[in-house]
Amino acid sequence: MVLSSESLVESYTRTLDCVHCGLCLPHCPTHQVLGVEADSPRGRIYLMRALAEGRIEEPESIRPFLDRCLDCRACETACPSGVRYGEILEATRAELERAQPKRGIAAWLTRTLLWHVVANQRRLRLMFWLLRTSEVLGLRWLATKLRLMPASMAQIAPPVPPASERRPLRTGVHKPPPGTKLRDVRVALFTGCVMEPMFGRVNRATLTVLLANGFEVHIPESQRCCGALLVHAGQPDRARTLANENVRAFADDDIVLNNSAGCGCAMKEYDHLLGTADGKAFAAKCQDISEFLATEGLTATPAEQPIRVAYDDPCHLCHGQGVTRQPRELLQQVPGIDLVSPTKSDDCCGSAGIYNMLQPKLAAEIGRTKAAHLHECAPDMIVTGNPGCMMQIDSHMRRSGHNVPVRHPIELLLPPQ
Repeated sequence: MVLSSESLVESYTRTLDCVHCGLCLPHCPTHQVLGVEADSPRGRIYLMRALAEGRIEEPESIRPFLDRCLDCRACETACPSGVRYGEILEATRAELERAQPKRGIAAWLTRTLLWHVVANQRRLRLMFWLLRTSEVLGLRWLATKLRLMPASMAQIAPPVPPASERRPLRTGVHKPPPGTKLRDVRVALFTGCVMEPMFGRVNRATLTVLLANGFEVHIPESQRCCGALLVHAGQPDRARTLANENVRAFADDDIVLNNSAGCGCAMKEYDHLLGTADGKAFAAKCQDISEFLATEGLTATPAEQPIRVAYDDPCHLCHGQGVTRQPRELLQQVPGIDLVSPTKSDDCCGSAGIYNMLQPKLAAEIGRTKAAHLHECAPDMIVTGNPGCMMQIDSHMRRSGHNVPVRHPIELLLPPQ
């Protein structure tokens, strides 16, 4: 197999920034579990550099090591040399997929679901309707058998919410309630793909909090999936199609807010993905909801929550976007809250998009460790800002016998009803 040297030259140059210090190793979730050098950021960089230099005769031999990476970016936070590991990994995955697409039912399902279902909101809603129907009829096992839901997902995903909770937000401009002190800032809201049918309550809470705090909110009808899962799967060309549509959908907006760490990280990297002035401009106006509210300040006091809350950092928020302080600052403004920080709160939970479906055993081991650290805090509620993390943490807390609700930070910022 001959790989395109042109497509690898940029990522190869970036591998040269690695000084092999090993400071990334203790922060890498796969290295923590497996203890193998090739399953660490430093080891994978060695492999990707060797691939670019033509020293690997069979490129497919390194693919399992790259596939086992969660792309959590913890190594980037730990790296003293500022290595852009995520960009190197994603470029190499894309080149391998271009040269020889993965084979087998899992690979076909991944490509089909990500592009033809997840990236198509109408089909995604239909899939969730089918899943909900099967659950109501007590046939969740049938949904798994018909491949509407992978077996690994069936273990992770909570029950599909009823139709009333899956309804999408109304597109167009939403204005604050009468009597609300208006801000001079209008924002746009990115509603995401899975967030709509699985965590519609989070989108509604986000809109309610923004309106209660005086912000006019625009929800473009033509927005699409962010493309993050496609990038992680080595399909950047398809991701670029979605990214360009989002750039056009939000062209008239100055601030684009999101409530999903993975989506937010991907959109802030449209500059790199698209390589255009429009992509760079779009990336610059994207903010996580906690980032925005912490800067602008709350004018509507959240409802009292006399509970002990453990905040867990989503990888693509703390490592991918560098947002750690803001969610905690906002949560501390909730009356009555006792905010605690679990051990290694910035360690990956094992979700990583669809990683927990593609690498279920390794993801489960990482998830069990996360659940154990959270249980040590004895929280009444766990809070984290990414849908995949919410599902993974909830699943492993339940598996370990701890029925602790898992919520998004924005849900605790709702004003009293």
